[in-house]
Amino acid sequence: MNRSLLVGLARIVVGLSLLGSVAWQVTDRLANNLFRPAEYFAYFSIVSAILVGILWITSGVLRLRQVPESTTLAILRLTGAASMIVVAVVYHALISDAAVDPRDIGYDWPVLPNLIIHTWAPIAIALDYLFSTRGPALRLRQALWVAVFPLTWLAFSVVRGLIDGWWPYWFIDPNGEGGVGSMLAYVLAIASFFVILGFVLIALNLGVRRLLRRNSAEPKAQA
Repeated sequence: MNRSLLVGLARIVVGLSLLGSVAWQVTDRLANNLFRPAEYFAYFSIVSAILVGILWITSGVLRLRQVPESTTLAILRLTGAASMIVVAVVYHALISDAAVDPRDIGYDWPVLPNLIIHTWAPIAIALDYLFSTRGPALRLRQALWVAVFPLTWLAFSVVRGLIDGWWPYWFIDPNGEGGVGSMLAYVLAIASFFVILGFVLIALNLGVRRLLRRNSAEPKAQA
């Protein structure tokens, strides 16, 4: 079994696991009469899981078909990897121990899909991006594109929150303890983290590419 087949199938499995996890959560919420679609599909983790799931399935299919990866797809995969890493970091650092919505008291989220979305899929996707060397090598300045998706989501969430008073996460609520200043600080921190993470991912990927080229060239030089 060649590498393209393994990578392609792995990406499809990861993508399906993300979409399947979202479907599992929706089904469970519906069964417990707790599904609020206007809220559920507004969470960054859910939006990311859906979009990255579709992206990874698409990328996997293209890999199986031996279609060369375009620069656009490489940037999208970089954005997807950064988004899922942020989902994992923010969840474990800020959200996992947050107070439960009063409407959900007594309800426990299904464990497996929660782990997939917030832990296992981000790890798999980060490793996939770091060790993917078949596509075009991105330049460091292209990491700036990574900020487009989260800033778009933030803008939508803030406008929506100002209209209906509902906020997907406490740290972007200007009515919270820290007020507007705290919200802006978190927005700036999140955007900066995305860009820095994009730089780090590209730099590490470039390092892996150089290492592989060096190792493949050594036998020829000895011969």
